[in-house]
Amino acid sequence: MGSYALPRPAVRRKIRGLLLALVAGVLAVVAALAAPPTAQAAENTLGAAAAQSGRYFGTAIASGRLGDSAYTSIAGREFNSVTAENEMKIDATEPQRGQFNFSAGDRVYNWAVQNGKKMRGHTLAWHSQQPGWMQSLSGSALRQAMIGHINGVLAHYKGKMAQWDVVNEAFADGSSGARRDSNLQRTGNDWIEVAFRTARAADPAAKLCYNDYNVENWTWAKTQAMYSMVRDFKQRGVPIDCVGFQSHFNSGSPYNSNFRTTLQNFAALGVDVAITELDIQGASATTYANVTKDCLAVSRCLGITVWGVRDSDSWRSGDTPLLFNGNGSKKPAYTAVLDALNGGTSTPPAESGTIKGVGSGRCLDVPGTSTADGTQLALWDCHSGTNQQWAYTTAGELRVYGNKCLDAAGTGNGTKVQIYGCWGGDNQKWRLNSDGTIVGVQSGLCLDTVAGGTANGTLIQISSCSNSGNQRWART
Repeated sequence: MGSYALPRPAVRRKIRGLLLALVAGVLAVVAALAAPPTAQAAENTLGAAAAQSGRYFGTAIASGRLGDSAYTSIAGREFNSVTAENEMKIDATEPQRGQFNFSAGDRVYNWAVQNGKKMRGHTLAWHSQQPGWMQSLSGSALRQAMIGHINGVLAHYKGKMAQWDVVNEAFADGSSGARRDSNLQRTGNDWIEVAFRTARAADPAAKLCYNDYNVENWTWAKTQAMYSMVRDFKQRGVPIDCVGFQSHFNSGSPYNSNFRTTLQNFAALGVDVAITELDIQGASATTYANVTKDCLAVSRCLGITVWGVRDSDSWRSGDTPLLFNGNGSKKPAYTAVLDALNGGTSTPPAESGTIKGVGSGRCLDVPGTSTADGTQLALWDCHSGTNQQWAYTTAGELRVYGNKCLDAAGTGNGTKVQIYGCWGGDNQKWRLNSDGTIVGVQSGLCLDTVAGGTANGTLIQISSCSNSGNQRWART
């Protein structure tokens, strides 16, 4: 806390003036004590800002990068929770059956403890990154190997982890809602339950989590299947304490504003929720802020973990999905997250919705659900698909898929309107006017249909504003 210097009183000040000043000062102190407390000061690191609401903001740490001073400087400063990226997975901790190796895992754990971080354990039972000896097993032999692995790892880390991802990625992608056809699944449908019961007996203190990806959208079959499993476990007393949402958002699995509904619905089952492996293709500041606010809005959301420190550390480095550039500099997404953490839940996330033409009754659509830069927009019958869901950001952008912006390819009449990766240019900023027009900040021209068309497939352009129906739009 800073100190404030008071000016020295003038030598010639009269005694009466001093007394009056003293009385005024006392009254000011009394008034300050009687006044309601003001909002807490904003924190300047992610972990400290998250801690204001009792949450954590963590990162995945790779033991091989702990010799990189730039890496450890950012990680040590910004985050208050750590997950080992690969060092506690099955192949790393039990490379030969019954022969455990915790050297890499302990290196991450010791760094976390020495730097005052909480630790999440990841992961005990998973179809992937199994050592060769485990891959060769099946049936009861594999089941016993899974149990032995959980007991061996938790015997070493007992009482040291805040959470454990007990089971990882057990549900199939797609619309079936089925379990993944893995070697573990083929040991019997009760394998997940057995894993959780084994973990509880081995380490009663840790929160036990189920962790998966592509389960953030409430409407998806995979999400519903996971929900049904967690509900069943809670009803039957299977020891599950939390659910982890990996949150790898990209054009194929974009952020949807119903993520908050998903978190709320799982929390209502009586489990905690956590965002465990967050990265966002293109590092949209708006999407990062929305995800952060979603966690803040759900009292049982424990915290957020981003999957890596800098873009160059990411498993998806080509997507530039993290909060720090490869050179360690902060991105706009960093500032958006920090602002959201400091602001609590007072500001709702930008809502996505369709943009419907008043003259046509059809919606602004990305043809074929394309994510390619330069795809020209068109009219199409309105539906709930992601290629018609537009979020208006505080920067004046209209975003689709979380990281693509409504973009004018030029400034003249008839210029095509397309999607393009968001970069902050004025050709990607729009004014949404009360008369229903959408005007480009750079061009001053209105969002319009080619030749005033209203049919499916009519292309979108900008042209001089004329107050016609084909230039008026309604957000729904």
